[in-house]
Amino acid sequence: MTKMNRRDFLKAAGSAVGATAIAGAALTGCAQKTGESVPARQGQSVMGLVTEKLDIVRVGFIGVGQRGYGHVKRMSKIDGAQIVAICDTHQEVLERAVGYLTEQGQTKPATYTGAELAYQDLLARDDIDIVIISTPWKWHAPMAIDTMNSGKHAFVEVPLALTVEEMWDIVNTAERTQRHCMMMENVNYGRDELMVLNMVRQGLFGELLHGEAAYIHELRWQMKEVEHKTGSWRTDWHSKRNGNLYPTHGLGPVSQYMNINRGDRFDYLTSMSSPALGRAAYAQREFSPEHKRNQTKYISGDMNTTLIKTVKGRSIMVQHDTTTPRPYSRHNLIQGTNGVFAGFPNRIALEQGSETSFHEWDYNMDGWYAKYDHPLWIRMGEEAQRNGGHGGMDFLMFWRMIYCLRNGEPLDQDVYDGAAWSVISPLSVLSVSKRSASIDIPDFTRGAWQQGKPLGIIGA
Repeated sequence: MTKMNRRDFLKAAGSAVGATAIAGAALTGCAQKTGESVPARQGQSVMGLVTEKLDIVRVGFIGVGQRGYGHVKRMSKIDGAQIVAICDTHQEVLERAVGYLTEQGQTKPATYTGAELAYQDLLARDDIDIVIISTPWKWHAPMAIDTMNSGKHAFVEVPLALTVEEMWDIVNTAERTQRHCMMMENVNYGRDELMVLNMVRQGLFGELLHGEAAYIHELRWQMKEVEHKTGSWRTDWHSKRNGNLYPTHGLGPVSQYMNINRGDRFDYLTSMSSPALGRAAYAQREFSPEHKRNQTKYISGDMNTTLIKTVKGRSIMVQHDTTTPRPYSRHNLIQGTNGVFAGFPNRIALEQGSETSFHEWDYNMDGWYAKYDHPLWIRMGEEAQRNGGHGGMDFLMFWRMIYCLRNGEPLDQDVYDGAAWSVISPLSVLSVSKRSASIDIPDFTRGAWQQGKPLGIIGA
């Protein structure tokens, strides 16, 4: 790839930030384009993209707060990965990440801090191959675009972007630069999700019909993170959007089961929200009347339910609730003509292939793990659990990313996956605002989904 000089890059990067900020201005009103017009492709498809093998993957980090710090710790344990530079505008968390690496006997990385665009100085380096982006949501799109424009591969925390326009900008940049842009959906690397993928590929459930996915996770306590940490910015989205604020954790695995963008794709959705009551009630209980949390109008319904229809006619229910008092769940349900798997708690019911009747749930998973554990988990699960991160899924995701880059293999998730899973958020907002109207979902692959190969059972 032709390398631009530092001055040209910083000029282009600043333009990308400005363009993305303009696109984001339509966020609150959600005056978005839907799937009706597909912009012309500016480069070549990156479906199945294979890039040059990297003997050592040189890594830069943008954002090392709560999530990013864990990423630094896990990346430091992976053979073939070298952490070169770290950027964060918060000096305290920057020093914490650097201190951890030096305590482990690793080379002290270069650091960048201060202004909001300090990350562009990190991107101007020519000794970085990939960049891990773990920043507030509004920065995901501009940082991913700038990263690819600098000739580096972008790995972005969820969601990939916030508006339809941003997602098209990211897709177009990936196709033009031929750089990887992966949204790091870690749940796809959980033991249960990998096992179910293996079951689906072996036809255990028959022809797939329906899936259910969710992010049900009580997070009102984050409202007390006022100056720093995730709640200091994430809480604000409950006053900006009424829809599914965070769709990808449950939707990613179900999409892989159904070969979304690899033989099927999302067609349209409809969405509705419950009243928004819980955040205001919590603020009244936990904060003084004059506190900013009590001066905010919370509009995001405590529970949002979105229904997706695929081109092949399958249905998916996606729910979001980070407010009500209830146990954690991602649902993780897949229904086929021969039976069903459901998570939280794990259980299976099959018409054929089970010792129990499909009229009763089988909650004993030991035999199913013994027969259907995913090859990737069999190989790396013990090490993943030892290094941690949501039961090992975070470490396994990073290990797999580095493995693919070092061996010149396609990544398990591409830019089209990240865009398709993330776009459910702004489109759900649009549907809610239009009395649950049916909203087309863009085909970010521009038709390539029809030839896309299903994600295989990974034996690496």
